[in-house]
Amino acid sequence: MRWRDFEALTFDCYGTLIDWESGMLASLREWARRHRLDAPDHVLLERFGELEHVVERENPATRYSEILFRVHGRLAESFGVPADEADARRFAASIRDWPPFPDSPAALQRLKRRFQLIVVSNVDRESFAHSNRRLGVDFDAIVTAEDVGAYKPDRRMFEAAFAAAERLGVARHRILHVAQSLYHDHEPAKALGMKTVWVDRRRGRSGGGATRAPITVVQPDWTVGTLAEFADVVDRA
Repeated sequence: MRWRDFEALTFDCYGTLIDWESGMLASLREWARRHRLDAPDHVLLERFGELEHVVERENPATRYSEILFRVHGRLAESFGVPADEADARRFAASIRDWPPFPDSPAALQRLKRRFQLIVVSNVDRESFAHSNRRLGVDFDAIVTAEDVGAYKPDRRMFEAAFAAAERLGVARHRILHVAQSLYHDHEPAKALGMKTVWVDRRRGRSGGGATRAPITVVQPDWTVGTLAEFADVVDRA
């Protein structure tokens, strides 16, 4: 891949830049403990991934914090635990505390020296503002599900990113998409003809965690284990 062919990077945020699995587990483990629910981490994450997809599909115009609230209620129901509004609100608010992956802030700063950076995220503006402060970088454009009224893998999210890039003077063929989720990001991005980098944050671990498996066979153009590894590859080139 010739990195000089690209002027802008579009990023997924949660799972790619922000360690959403660690963040949500901090809340879900405490909830499971209080309800004496013996569910290992991988089960909690996989159940979340299944339910999040359903709730987003049913409520495409709903803010992500409310999506988390509704997912928690269904999660409780699926485990036979009484749904509790206070528990669900705590889980929805936990997104503000989800930590960045340790390498994300510095790697983003390195990449910003060479590319314009655009976030394309299944999130609402208020929640992302908290994450953005933790990442410590000024993105050149931000596209959220709240702005578009849809959630990835809906292609409208990517079309909105193309429009944002165009306003920055970047043509769509000069955009490289960087993401962890094969289902939410690489599958629709490749269908739209984009070049992609898979940040395989779950490398070495079994299962898909909080992310659904792709429907089709997806082949990213490049695979790395961390964002720092990607920045290293670009710097060497």
